[in-house]
Amino acid sequence: MRLDDVNKGIHKNRKRLRVGRGPGSGRGKTSGRGHKGQGQLAGWSASAIFEGARMPIIRQIPKRGFHNRFARTVFAVNVGEIAKAFPAGAEVTPETLKAAGLARGVWDELKVLGQGDVPHALKVSAHRMSRQAREKILAAGGTVTDLPGPAAVVKGQKKPSQKTAAAE
Repeated sequence: MRLDDVNKGIHKNRKRLRVGRGPGSGRGKTSGRGHKGQGQLAGWSASAIFEGARMPIIRQIPKRGFHNRFARTVFAVNVGEIAKAFPAGAEVTPETLKAAGLARGVWDELKVLGQGDVPHALKVSAHRMSRQAREKILAAGGTVTDLPGPAAVVKGQKKPSQKTAAAE
């Protein structure tokens, strides 16, 4: 290896390619756009799925299902995990679960599921709870509190107007 040969061929600040500046430049006449066709004109650009005249593959594949962007994100945690992380008589809320590292990420509601054993009493507060989880917590001598979820808009139900709310 020679030190004077190390950076040979590496061009950090390469000059811009000037197209359409005569035949001597190597990019004269058609300026690298070829002969005829829609791509020869200025201002033309293809979309990401463009495949010439044929139907793009993305449009050929059937689409199924639906993803509700406005759905509430529910985080689930098992009673067995809660029992391991909290001592007897502890109050378990969404905030304490986050602090203990059991409820990770971003979510709207907390659901407690019934997998695992509950050997000691706990005071559990959650937005949702499975029947099995509720039974296990109560059987261990603990208490269960249902947290109010966000106000759900029932289909067909009108929201009270400001005038009505102010009159009451």
